Amino acid sequence: MTADHTEHTLSTIEGMAAVTAADWSGLGGAARASQSDSGGCGIESGTIYNPFVSHAFLSSLEDSGSVTAETGWLPRHIVLRAPDGSLEGALPAYIKSHSMGEYVFDHAWADAFTRAGGRYYPKLQCSAPFTPATGPRLMVRPGPGEDPRRRALAAGGRALCTQLGLSSVHATFVPEAEIPAFEAEGYLHRTDQQFHFQNPGYGSYEDFLDTLASRKRKQLKKERKAALENDISIEWLTGSDLTEEIWDIFYEFYIDTGGRKWGRPYLTRAFFSMIGDRMAEDVLLVMARRGGRYVAGAINFIGGDCLYGRHWGCVEDHPFLHFEVCYHQAIDFAIARGLARVEAGAQGEHKLARGYLPATTHSAHYIDHPGLRRAVADYLDRERRDVEQIGEMLRDHGPFRKGGGEADKPDG
Repeated sequence: MTADHTEHTLSTIEGMAAVTAADWSGLGGAARASQSDSGGCGIESGTIYNPFVSHAFLSSLEDSGSVTAETGWLPRHIVLRAPDGSLEGALPAYIKSHSMGEYVFDHAWADAFTRAGGRYYPKLQCSAPFTPATGPRLMVRPGPGEDPRRRALAAGGRALCTQLGLSSVHATFVPEAEIPAFEAEGYLHRTDQQFHFQNPGYGSYEDFLDTLASRKRKQLKKERKAALENDISIEWLTGSDLTEEIWDIFYEFYIDTGGRKWGRPYLTRAFFSMIGDRMAEDVLLVMARRGGRYVAGAINFIGGDCLYGRHWGCVEDHPFLHFEVCYHQAIDFAIARGLARVEAGAQGEHKLARGYLPATTHSAHYIDHPGLRRAVADYLDRERRDVEQIGEMLRDHGPFRKGGGEADKPDG
C-alpha cells in the first residue's frame, strides 16, 4: 500500500527490519525519555514508554520466529513518512489467518460471518502480538500535527483492508485517547475489562495494606506467609541477571504453562534470549527458589509508569505461590520503583481480592461488510453497557475500606 496524505506518504513494511531502531524510537511511546531526543516519556498516557511497542520487543518477536506467516501473524506495519522520508508515524499491523493470541475475542463474529457465506479470514490485526496490554497503536512523532497523523494511520488500516480484500481491521488494547481518531475513520468502539493495581504513592506494601478492610488485610497477610512456607524465597532478576541459564529455567516454566493453557506456546526459546540482549533493563523475572533450585517464576515488563505482568510457570505446586509471584511481588516492585500501576494480564476476578480493581480497556474495529458491521455495532452497544455495569458492581466488592468503618480493627 502506498498513498499520499496531506503531503505525507503512507506505505507498508514487511517487518521491523525495514526501519531502524533509532527512527522507530522517535515515535511517541516507543522509547524511554533517555532513549529518544523527542522526550519519549510525555505527559499524555499515549506517549509514556510502553515496552511492547518498542523496536526491541517487536523485532524480537519477528526475528525469533514467534511472529511469522507460518504462525498466522504476517507483519504488514503501516508507516507514515514526511516528504523528506523521515518516519512520522507507524501502526504495528499483522495479517491474521486466525484469532488466537489476541485476548479480544471475535470468534463469534467470524463464525456468524462464515455461516452467512462470508470469509472472515484473513483480517488485519493492529496490536502487540500475544500481549493484552494497552499501549500506543497510532504511534506518531511528538509535536504539532499529531491528531491528523493519527487519523492518517487509522485511515491507512482501512485502506489496506480494502486493497487486500480483508474482512476487517482490529486495533486492540488501544489507549482511550486514540479512540476518537479511529472512530473518525469509521471504526467501531469496543470495551472490555481487566484488573489493575493503582499506586497513589505508597511508601511500602504496609501502606497499601492499611487501606484495606480489616478482614481482607488479614487474609492477604496469611496468604503471603503461607506462600513462602517450605523454605521458599523470592528473587527479582533484571538486567545482567538475565543469563542464558536463567532463560533456560524460565522457558521450562513457560512451556509447561503454555502447553496446558494454549496447546502450543506462542513464544520461541530464541525470543527470550533476544529480549535479554535487546531490552534486559525492561524485563523483570520474579523467581521462587526452594532447596537450591528455582521452582516457579513470572516474567514482567517495566514501562515508563507501569509494571506489566505476563507469563507464569512452575515445576512444583505450592499453595498461594502463584498469587505471591504474580500479584503481590508485582505490587512490591511497583511501590519500590514508584510505578503508577500494575497490569497483571487479561481477565481474572481473583485479582480483585488482592488489590487489583476493574479497569476499562478499549479496542477499535473496522468491518468492511455492511451487514456484519450493523450486527457488530448493535452487539457492541449492548456490550459496552454490560461492561460498565459489571465494572461498577465489582468495584463495590473490592477489598478497600468503605467509610473507615473497619479501619480501627486490630489484625490479631
